[in-house]
Amino acid sequence: MSIRPVKRLIESKPTMEGAGVHLRRAFGFGSTSEFDPFLLLDDFRNDVPADYLAGFPWHPHRGIETITYVLAGEVEHGDSMGNRGVIGAGDIQWMTAGSGIIHQEMPKGDVAGRMHGFQLWANLPSSQKMTPPRYQEVKAPDIPEIVDDDGTVVRVVCGGFWGKKGPVDGIATDPTYLDVSVGPGKRKSLPVETRSQAFAYVFAGSGKFCNASGPLAVPTEGVQWLDTKPPAEVDNRSLVLFDSGDEVTVQAGEEGIRFLLVSGRPLREPVAWYGPIVMNTQSELQKAFLELEQGKFLKER
Repeated sequence: MSIRPVKRLIESKPTMEGAGVHLRRAFGFGSTSEFDPFLLLDDFRNDVPADYLAGFPWHPHRGIETITYVLAGEVEHGDSMGNRGVIGAGDIQWMTAGSGIIHQEMPKGDVAGRMHGFQLWANLPSSQKMTPPRYQEVKAPDIPEIVDDDGTVVRVVCGGFWGKKGPVDGIATDPTYLDVSVGPGKRKSLPVETRSQAFAYVFAGSGKFCNASGPLAVPTEGVQWLDTKPPAEVDNRSLVLFDSGDEVTVQAGEEGIRFLLVSGRPLREPVAWYGPIVMNTQSELQKAFLELEQGKFLKER
């Protein structure tokens, strides 16, 4: 097995979106090549209702897919296709905007006022930019959860992992989306498809990701990592972008570590992006906004 070295280590940055929602952005609205096929990852964990209740009122999307994963609280969804729903703790909403959709996402906290979750944007290939929009809502009990012999827990949202397949299907970039928990002091190697781009986003605990493809010692007290580079130390709100290889290896800290592990096949296509619309050329982008102004944005189904 070839361990993926760490390409970049990024700390998510505070920002504001929607009607005044305070969140942290791990990546997005910059160079897209490093994260291809993914465009943006927002961490909207917040314990202050005044900082998130204004939500994300009606707005358009075209050319992308949005993936919302809730840990605490609820998000109420409505869209121009007539879909209505509420996703709560452990649920997933996967929306394929395709040719165009107008929707709103309105967060509500739990009894403690917490609104915790993530939103990931995935690009669509040029051949599917104008595909009919689609909405998938998956409840927590329908997401497979695997517990390995060492206590490692993996929730499989999308893709295949350790013999289980996630409930979200029909996604263009063949992604794998995992929620991984590794216990205190444990070392774990997790397979990643070789041709996929991959990143991890840490949201609880701390640990170290191996930073080279050389062998590792069994992590007992006093034994050093046998890498050509020292491991990358990570904690809450750290994003790790990996280089090529077919597995990632993590050493959990004293409190364990929990992270999203996301991978997908790069599209390697040009990107023309402004706000909620992502196309391949500037002319396509201009056409989308013109159609929005003229009331022609939504296509007949």
